[in-house]
Amino acid sequence: MNLTTIGWWEGIENDGCFCCVCADGNECTKASAQSCGECIQAGEKCGWCTDEDFLKQGEQKSTRCDEVEALIKKGCSEASIENPRGTVSVNKNQSLTDRTKDGVKLKPDQITQIQPQKLTLDLRSGEAQTFHLTFKRAEDYPIDLYYLMDLSYSMKDDLENVKNLGTDLMLEMQKITSDFRIGFGSFVEKTVMPYISTTPAKLLNPCTSDQNCTSPFSYKNVLSLTADGFQFNNLVSKQQISGNLDSPEGGFDAIMQNQIGWRNVTRLLVFSTDAGFHFAGDGKLGGIVLPNDGKCHLQDNMYTMSHYYDYPSIAHLVQKLSENNIQTIFAVTEEFQPVYQELKNLIPKSAVGTLSSDSGNVIKLIIDAYNSLSSEIILENSRLPEGVSISYISHCKNGVSEKGENGRKCSNISIGDQVTFEVAITAKGCPSNGKSETIKIKPLGFTEEVEIVLNFICECECHKDGIANSPVCHFGNGTLECGACRCNEGRIGRVCECSKDEVRTEDLDANCRMDNGTDICSNNGDCVCGTCECKKRDNPEERYSGKFCECDNFNCDRSNNKLCGGHGRCECRKCICDANYTGSACDCSLDTSTCLASNKQICNGRGTCECGVCKCTDSKFQGPTCEICPTCPGVCTEHKDCVQCRAFGTGDKKDTCEEQCNYFFLVMKKKKEELPQPNDQPFINHCKERDANDCWFFFTYATKNDSTVEVHVAEELECPSGPDIIPIVAGVVAGIVLIGLALLLIWKLLMIIHDRREFAKFEKEKMNAKWDAGENPIYKSAVTTVVNPKYEGK
Repeated sequence: MNLTTIGWWEGIENDGCFCCVCADGNECTKASAQSCGECIQAGEKCGWCTDEDFLKQGEQKSTRCDEVEALIKKGCSEASIENPRGTVSVNKNQSLTDRTKDGVKLKPDQITQIQPQKLTLDLRSGEAQTFHLTFKRAEDYPIDLYYLMDLSYSMKDDLENVKNLGTDLMLEMQKITSDFRIGFGSFVEKTVMPYISTTPAKLLNPCTSDQNCTSPFSYKNVLSLTADGFQFNNLVSKQQISGNLDSPEGGFDAIMQNQIGWRNVTRLLVFSTDAGFHFAGDGKLGGIVLPNDGKCHLQDNMYTMSHYYDYPSIAHLVQKLSENNIQTIFAVTEEFQPVYQELKNLIPKSAVGTLSSDSGNVIKLIIDAYNSLSSEIILENSRLPEGVSISYISHCKNGVSEKGENGRKCSNISIGDQVTFEVAITAKGCPSNGKSETIKIKPLGFTEEVEIVLNFICECECHKDGIANSPVCHFGNGTLECGACRCNEGRIGRVCECSKDEVRTEDLDANCRMDNGTDICSNNGDCVCGTCECKKRDNPEERYSGKFCECDNFNCDRSNNKLCGGHGRCECRKCICDANYTGSACDCSLDTSTCLASNKQICNGRGTCECGVCKCTDSKFQGPTCEICPTCPGVCTEHKDCVQCRAFGTGDKKDTCEEQCNYFFLVMKKKKEELPQPNDQPFINHCKERDANDCWFFFTYATKNDSTVEVHVAEELECPSGPDIIPIVAGVVAGIVLIGLALLLIWKLLMIIHDRREFAKFEKEKMNAKWDAGENPIYKSAVTTVVNPKYEGK
């Protein structure tokens, strides 16, 4: 396996995602492509630079292969980059048709249900080519139905009901199509022990003595496909039951012998049985070990090789049914439903129906199964060439779209419905023979198919213009192809300058040591034919270069964790700065726009701009543009005295005005409204200051672009007027009177409130008082009574 193929399959192993390799951005450089053809097979984004002067000293030939954007960054012009793209061409695109066209019923081979019919794809490795297939079910499409029946003894009662199947089924199928044919075949078992009894009597009549059965057989084609339902009834009515020993039957042998006059129309095979089935390997019981060859071996409508070939495998059966576009309907008894349901899951476009004990429901079973099969469209492709993959996206009814395995099919499709499939085909590298391949896509159960021719883009266009034995390749020792030398056998080197047999390694290594040192190619490369070929880095943006691989583009000074500050490129470990940048790490900007102060002066005229940053020369000033002065007065306060002395001849500096205040140009205005407004000049200060007489004067202070200062002063002052005494005195007197009256009113109000509270208190105590008539304990009467002691009462 070559390097290109390995690179592609590494991408596939990562969850099937091609971009898993290109996520690191180095799939092109990892391929180490030595030619343009190898390069374009490495990845979809890979390009090859054909400019002969593209490679720098020490760079390998494979450096020409990289992503297109990376090659442009390295200095390769777009016109010199080989990057072929794939294409899709439609070769046959007949319109979809119905059975009837312009009132004329078309033949089956004239009906078109899938579009387009033939395409040619030019595949670039890793690049998916996408096209659309449209399918539409045609109305009144012809149908061929072959009824294959198990005639072992257990199906005796079923045979009676099938004898009239032909005409009855014809009537039902005419509701679906006007072109219907029917055939009949039967099977029992291989005619060897232990499947049947081989005694002479049992070979004549395998049933019990009181039953009349026909001799056992493997498969018999009773009636090839015909449109005559009465002929079907007539021939089937003459059939007799046979018998065998084991329960599974040999129906798979019968299915393989399917050459019974099929047309290129819808093909239905009804497989009717009440037992299981034999499959590959079971033939060993009868001494049959030769695998089934899948060919037709009918003589006089009888299968003659059942004793010679083993039963077919299920996979072999699926292959044959698919090749012949046969849709299978398994009509089986309820007992064997689970078995045949599992079999249905392995056979695309097949259905299972429950057969009643006497096959009385066989017509309804067939109609239901046909409707189910015909309403589902499943796309199948033939075997793909090595390294080619295919994916489908279905766009079905009602806007339903599916991907993956479900992208191959659409369900619930009625007659006249149109569905679309989006098909993408991708090649991973080129086939070993490099030749075109043909694949086919078809809807299962239909004979129509889409033919797709695959052409592989394995070489670049410049490959055709290669100059054999070019003088550029060291006196004709190679072919100059796509800007690089492809050396003849036995020659090596970037321009094929060395022979593998004539040069000693010691001599070559001496040419790869810098300044007679001991390191070969500075330990950053390999000495090939006396010339250093520098190693590749994991990061494709980083590379070694130079005659001795002494240079690189990733070991330069950094600023803000960026190589060359992000404002230059690294060449041989030195930064080459972009315009307006300087310094070892290109971190010093020459642009002074960041140093402009609000007055449009660089650093406010109080500093210098170094690397885009102000360095203030006046210690009083600070800030990014030297405009902040915490200890400085305001502009208005600073220039107040000079403006006052020059405009009005007053102020603290009136005596020294000529010496100290000539640094600005003075312009007088009548009123303050005439002073310049902010829109008149880039930067202007409006000032309002008070003089010694408490009058306000107004002026503007502006610094122009030429650093000159211009001051506009309004001649008109705003002085406060003197107070009016009479209104003030009257107001004071009136205020005092009003305040006195207010105080009297408040006092009077408080007294009234107090009196009312006291009176209410008295009234309350009066009501609560109680008057008692008891004797006063300190009272003494004024009358004193004295008793004469001598008185005896006489």
